[in-house]
Order: sequence, then C-alpha cells, then structure tokens
Amino acid sequence: MSIRFPVQYLPLTAIAIASLSIGGIAYINLSPKSIQPVISETAPKLETVSALGRLEPDGEVIKVFAPTTGESARIERLNVQHGQQIRKGDVIAYLDNYASRAAALREAQERVAVAEAQLRQVEAGAKSGQIVAQQRVVDRIQVELQTETAAQESAIARLEAELRNAELEDRRYQYLKTEGAVSASLRDSKQLTSDTVRQQLNEAKAQLSRIVRSRQSQIAESRATLDQIAEVRPVDVELARSQVAQAEAGVARAKADLNLAIVRSPQDGQVLKIHTRAGELVGTSGIISLGQTQRMVAVAEVYELDINRVKIGQSATVISKNNAFPEILRGKVKEVGLQISKKDVLNTDPAAQFDARVVEVKILLDEPSSRLVAGLTNLSIQAAIDVRD
Repeated sequence: MSIRFPVQYLPLTAIAIASLSIGGIAYINLSPKSIQPVISETAPKLETVSALGRLEPDGEVIKVFAPTTGESARIERLNVQHGQQIRKGDVIAYLDNYASRAAALREAQERVAVAEAQLRQVEAGAKSGQIVAQQRVVDRIQVELQTETAAQESAIARLEAELRNAELEDRRYQYLKTEGAVSASLRDSKQLTSDTVRQQLNEAKAQLSRIVRSRQSQIAESRATLDQIAEVRPVDVELARSQVAQAEAGVARAKADLNLAIVRSPQDGQVLKIHTRAGELVGTSGIISLGQTQRMVAVAEVYELDINRVKIGQSATVISKNNAFPEILRGKVKEVGLQISKKDVLNTDPAAQFDARVVEVKILLDEPSSRLVAGLTNLSIQAAIDVRD
C-alpha cells in the first residue's frame, strides 16, 4: 500500500532531512582526533624604536624680550639681522627711552664732577683773597638793604601823608553830600581816591617786608659762605665726601636705568627669527628668537609603551620626514623626558594616533649633522633609536 503525504507537508519534510544531514557532519567533525604538538617560536627582539619629532637648537629656542620696567617698550634701533651669529652680551636692540636715559647718565656724571671739585676745594682750604671777597659780598648786600629800605620807607611816608589828605577830603565831601552841597558821584570819587591811596600804602609796606626778608636771607647765606671758606672743618670735608658718594650713587642708578633701555643677548647663538623691528612695540613674541644652532638636537616623541627601552647614550639616526635633506643624521640620546604628554608633531597621516601618549627624547646630533641642519629649526623628522645597547 503506497503512502501519500499531503502537499502542504512537503516543506516540513525537506527541513527535517536537511537538519539530519547537518547533525551528521557535525558529529564526524567532533570525533576525537590525534593531537599534534605545536612548536611556538620566540618573537624577535625589538632592535630600534622609531618616533616622529622635530629639530631644534641644543638648549631649545629662546625668545628675547625687553627688560620689564612697567613701561611699554618700543624698539628705537635693531642691532641684529636674521641668521646672524651673536655672542652673549651683544646688543640686540635699543629701546626708545635710550636717549633720555643716556642724557640722565651724563647729567649724573656731571654732578659727580661738581661734587668732587667741591671736595677738593674744601680740602684745600680758602685763600685770603676769597675771604676778603666774600666779606665784601656781605657788606654790599647790607648796604643794598639799607638803601632799599630807606627808599621804601620814604615811599611809605609819602603815601601815609597822601592817605591822611585823602581821608580828610573823603570826610569833608561826605558831610557836604549829607548837606546836599555836592553830588553823590563827586563824593564817591573822593572815597575812591582814599581807598586807592590806602591800597598803595599797604602794597608799599608789603614790598618793604619782602625787601627786608630777601636781603636778610642773602646776608645770612653770604655770611654762611664766608664762615665756610674761612675755616676748613673735618665735618665740612666729611659732608663734601658724602655729597660725592651721593652723586656717584646717582651715576650707578642712571647706569642701571640705561641698561634697562638696552636689550642684550643672554647667550651665544643664532638669530632664528626677528619678531619686532624698529618703531614697533615689543609684543608677546618678544624681539627675536635665538638658538644655539652650532649643536642641534632632534626631539623625538616616543610612545609610552616603548620608552622603557630608551636609555641615555644610545645611538640614533634621523631622517627628514618630508625630504628636506637627503642625508642620514646621526647622534646619541642626550635626555629622556620625565613626563608623558599628548603627541604634538604634525602628521598628515589620517590614520595617525593624534591622542597617543608620548615622552620627549632629545637626541644630540654630532657636529657634521648639526652643520647640515643648522638652519632647519622645527623641521619635522623621523628618528630611529638603536635600543640593542
């Protein structure tokens, strides 16, 4: 008897047959097999550590600023050129206040000369002729005081007489005005005359006081000078010496102020870039960038995973990342950084890890290599450090 399956059950039958086939294959693959031993090979030891970096002078690039004085600094004259080799202490620039401070120094030096001359004069003592001449000065001022006082007192006496007459006229016309005999304007003119004479009298008395005070002051000064030149006292010599010392201190202060108007090089090096020129204010970039390009270093940014293999003294080679120079530079690791930071060197590779953590390693280039790249500060490079040592 033949068995018939309904047509609707045919798909289910096909699925069941496929499941049995897959199960059989899996059973065969999972059957126990003989295990073959696997021989592991030791990974090759790392011989070099590669890193991107940049070139810079040994000692880094420094920016030279004007001395800090609280005033805005403007360049009067620039004394260096781009690429120029300069020595420590060489003048880089003069500020716009240099001329005024130089004049102040000359003035201070003149004060020293005057003080020293006065000291010599005091130490030498006065000549008899000087004493006589100074006494004549005192006598002359006294005579002038007497003459001017007498003249002024005479003027005061005359004005007092005029005032008495003017006051008498004023009272008379006041009475006549009261009686209606004269006009008010005429009476007022008499009163004005009286007031004017009174004011002139007061001014004359004030002038007399000024004459007396002025001449007496001159007499006192002249007598003091006479006493000074008539006798050389140790205290006078000491005073003159202290005045010399004070003047010399003024010279020292003026020299210090003048030095603040001169910008000098803090070290030997080459002018890498000029940031401020004559007539410009010194900005946040300073006046020049200065570097010791006689010895160059490659600053390599080594990944933190590789830094434990890098040691001071290891040999290294450096090539240009952008073919700026064809030679292979050579040097030795001079310094290994003590802190980890983010990668800084510009990389055009879109797959590069810009947030990678790196340590800066400085490779001091040998003299031939330094000469080749002395003018390529901040150039991107690629370094390979030999870590087999």
